[in-house]
Amino acid sequence: MFAHLTRLRESATVAHVLPLAVFMLLNSVPGWFRIENPELPWYRQAPEHWLYPVQTFLTGGLLLFFARHYRLAPWRGLGLAAVLGIMGIVLWVAPAWLHERLVASGTPLPSWAEWLGVVERKEGFNPEVLSAWPAWQGASIGMRFVRMVVVVPLIEEIFWRSFLMRYVGAGERDWQQVPFGLHSWRVFGVVTVLVMLAHNPVDYLGAFVWGSLMYFVAVRTKSLGACVFMHAVGNLALGLYVCQTRQWGFW
Repeated sequence: MFAHLTRLRESATVAHVLPLAVFMLLNSVPGWFRIENPELPWYRQAPEHWLYPVQTFLTGGLLLFFARHYRLAPWRGLGLAAVLGIMGIVLWVAPAWLHERLVASGTPLPSWAEWLGVVERKEGFNPEVLSAWPAWQGASIGMRFVRMVVVVPLIEEIFWRSFLMRYVGAGERDWQQVPFGLHSWRVFGVVTVLVMLAHNPVDYLGAFVWGSLMYFVAVRTKSLGACVFMHAVGNLALGLYVCQTRQWGFW
């Protein structure tokens, strides 16, 4: 078994793909345990509040296990990354903001509203389920921020930018020989569309814009660290926005 683990650890492809694959697989697990009954304890009503921390620790452990394969440096373009991270999140949540304004003013929603994500985003990871257990509620929110600000930026950018962008542009070469951030319209199209399709349809527009901005940062800075930083700043801004507005569907 130790020999198998050693061989697994040697694979750069596995190191770049497995953490995100495990993370996405575990996203479906809460549905297996959830029982819609307000009389039950929180861990039966909303199992995501204990399963997501398990997911965070497990995928974080995989990142540490494969850490020698990741090259975040050079650390440059962080200012640009921060600005575009916040801009990307503003554009992502703008349709829901518009929905609230239209509903508040009594304006009928246009036929294209849902297609562009102009819908209510109240249903989602709701820590108010734990309001009767303040300690658990605080821990759940804290772990949610660890998940979205630390683990998610790393596993996603390691896969989308460090691996897939280079893999799609490799041709006959080994993908590891492709410099990080090498521009190709084909790579842009393939990777950005796949980023979009990895999200729920209501988020397609926001994800496409976000993926385009992230591609620009990757090509402009040639820095995986800048991409991770942009993602972390954007997700932090999104988490703070969600806590303030209770638009739980965004996280």
